[in-house]
Amino acid sequence: MVNTGVKESVLVLCAHSDDQILGCGGTIAKYAKEGKAVSIVIFSYGEMSHPWLKPYYIASLRKAESEMASTVIGAKDTIFLGLSEGKFKEEFEEKNMKEKLKELFKKYKPTKIYTHAVDDPLPDHSIVFSLVDQFCEETKYTGDLYSFEVWNPVNISKRDVPKVVVDISDTFKTKLKALKCFRSQRLAMLSLKWSIYWKAISNGRKNKVKYGEVFYKMR
Repeated sequence: MVNTGVKESVLVLCAHSDDQILGCGGTIAKYAKEGKAVSIVIFSYGEMSHPWLKPYYIASLRKAESEMASTVIGAKDTIFLGLSEGKFKEEFEEKNMKEKLKELFKKYKPTKIYTHAVDDPLPDHSIVFSLVDQFCEETKYTGDLYSFEVWNPVNISKRDVPKVVVDISDTFKTKLKALKCFRSQRLAMLSLKWSIYWKAISNGRKNKVKYGEVFYKMR
């Protein structure tokens, strides 16, 4: 289930339509510039972000925003699994998502996978990690599995795993541009803006670059 060709293939699996940009948008843009094929799998449409609106309307809006952001960062494909927020575990089994992931892995043959941190305080995020990690175990995936943080302003648990830093100095502005695509999430983005800048600058300074994104190698 791993790409043996020359061109590297990267698969990002996340819970909501903006997580891939928040967690690894600069890295995706960097990989795309380097000619790597990056595809994104999003577990839900994020329709619960606006409970006062019709679910189909907000789902359509967030899907369009995510596809626009993918174009900005250079992602090849964006796939939505359509699971309900807060019900990932149940629906992953009920809707036979293992078979869907097998199809996607067969199609994209990823050499690297990026997904949420195991200790992300948002339940949907940590559940996605568990589902992806278990899937990799069951299918004997032999590529690299990395985790990224979204809602962790600081590390809340010690990880005895390798830390990988990606220099996104040349693509940080692209990440910020992609985040602007999520107009329906303006308030959330404003609350996260300080964290986005702080983490990028802090990660960069510690590793002697201007901006950086940090990942943990889980497999």
